[in-house]
Amino acid sequence: MTETATARRSRITPEREAELYAAVLDLLREVGYDALTMDAVAGRTRSSKATLYRQWGGKAELVARAMRHSKPGADIGSIDTGSLRGDLHALVMSTDDCAMEQNNALMRGLAMAVHGNPDLLKAFREVIIEPEMVEIRRVVQRAVDRGEVRPDNPAIDYVVHMFVGAFVARGMIEDRPPTQSFLRSYLDAVVLPALGVSTSR
Repeated sequence: MTETATARRSRITPEREAELYAAVLDLLREVGYDALTMDAVAGRTRSSKATLYRQWGGKAELVARAMRHSKPGADIGSIDTGSLRGDLHALVMSTDDCAMEQNNALMRGLAMAVHGNPDLLKAFREVIIEPEMVEIRRVVQRAVDRGEVRPDNPAIDYVVHMFVGAFVARGMIEDRPPTQSFLRSYLDAVVLPALGVSTSR
């Protein structure tokens, strides 16, 4: 799917692609996933519906690609500070609180649609979830290779789950979005101790 999608999207410029993705996210905020139509995207972006289907195959992939493109912050794989704590803190600091809140609000709005729509769930797994899991595992594996984390530590398999939990739980329990400060504290209190990593400065 990824190679096919890349080949399709190569027919438009990066600037036009970014413009289309921004319009998709605007529509998502306005009407939600279920009410979002390819006709509406075509009208908003002055594109033909046939072009949209040719480039992205359908609404699910278009929405997933738009979310991936707009996801703020540094490329996880490019972060290498020399320590796991440094890497995870750098990842959190790569996204400002405003962008984090906007992105989190979109994800919360899509949560019901993702689990009620197999095509959207598949697209999110392939476009967003699986690539980020690979990169986070690479960051943790570097820590294992450096001797920071024991290779048999059972928490290794749950690092991604802990990250997701931080985002979901704060909204449900405190009705507040995650922030840099909250996530740094969460890393030091939950994720790093579970991995056996010192949180001393």
